[in-house]
Amino acid sequence: MRRKEFAAACEILKVSHGIVLDYPDGQLHRQDLYKVVCELTLHVRRFRPHVVITFGPDGSVTGHTDHSMASVFATLAFHWAGRSNRYPDQISGEITPHRAQKLYYSTTNFTLPDRQPVTLPPATAIIEIGDYLETKIAAFKAHTSQAPLWSLFESHVRQRGRQERFHLVARVTPGLIEQETDLFAGIADDL
Repeated sequence: MRRKEFAAACEILKVSHGIVLDYPDGQLHRQDLYKVVCELTLHVRRFRPHVVITFGPDGSVTGHTDHSMASVFATLAFHWAGRSNRYPDQISGEITPHRAQKLYYSTTNFTLPDRQPVTLPPATAIIEIGDYLETKIAAFKAHTSQAPLWSLFESHVRQRGRQERFHLVARVTPGLIEQETDLFAGIADDL
């Protein structure tokens, strides 16, 4: 069911290649960290992204355990995919180490009532999404198993306005953090 919901959301968002890994929902904290990071590292090396976006280890606004673990796994894969001494058995032919240039955690400027407290990172990038807000809401509603959360989700995203917030966690070029309006600012095509 969740795979079908994901596929429906991808269609709404015009995602051409969505991947669902085979791990049990609500059980990421029980998975072998080294194995999961190995699989994600291979995907990073194959896909070769410039930017990686994930939840923060806080679990984002929901504080969900799976969101926290997804952050830990993705953060390690971001760092390890560029190192030849991490999962060296993956490296052959077209699969080579790859350093994504930036790592962001999603963040927001609100918390949810009646939830465990979370400490969200400050926004270092604020992206105007304009009319894509309606598309975002439609994609979330494609997850019919989450129907009890629809009104809570929609009311909070509408209050936030047409902005997405992110926290720059790491980048290949050292320096001070500056407020960004484009997650691809400063990206070099030749890295």
